[in-house]
Amino acid sequence: MGLPGGGKSTVGRHLAKRLRRTFVDSDTVIEQRIARSIRSFFEQEGEAAFRDIESQVIAELSVPQGIVLATGGGATLREANRNVLHAECHVIYLRSTPEELYRRLRHDTQRPLLQVRDPLARLREMHSERDPLYQSVAHFVIDTGRPSVPALVNMLMMQLELMGIAGADEVASPADQQPPSAG
Repeated sequence: MGLPGGGKSTVGRHLAKRLRRTFVDSDTVIEQRIARSIRSFFEQEGEAAFRDIESQVIAELSVPQGIVLATGGGATLREANRNVLHAECHVIYLRSTPEELYRRLRHDTQRPLLQVRDPLARLREMHSERDPLYQSVAHFVIDTGRPSVPALVNMLMMQLELMGIAGADEVASPADQQPPSAG
């Protein structure tokens, strides 16, 4: 979990591949369910209606099933979502600064909450509101900063090993693994 643009989907896909698990993005599931983009739904139905659907999807996806789940940035706004995520999932908060997020998202037109006059100010507001919520739900926090996606995945894999979620054989970076000797 984390703010919009924090790398949840990108890192989640790579992490799932390393863990040999299925990757699921809750926003993608929601878009399939509502048969349109989240932005369009937001504009026509409003945020409250979106959050209702998001809560249903989060509850369904949080049932333990061995997946890597990326939630939408606002999933923690509802207490029910926070409770189910913390109780049923191993939650990792990908923490980014508003300035870093702005650098990544300044040309993005698909995120409805950032279609405002001053997106950096909006990201700062969102960070102020959501950071404490993310931290209350997370079992582990990782600062994304500027590490590459593979470096972030390696950090996550090491943390998952420490948490007893991933075995040592899964944690080794593919680059660290030696090919079998021909002998």
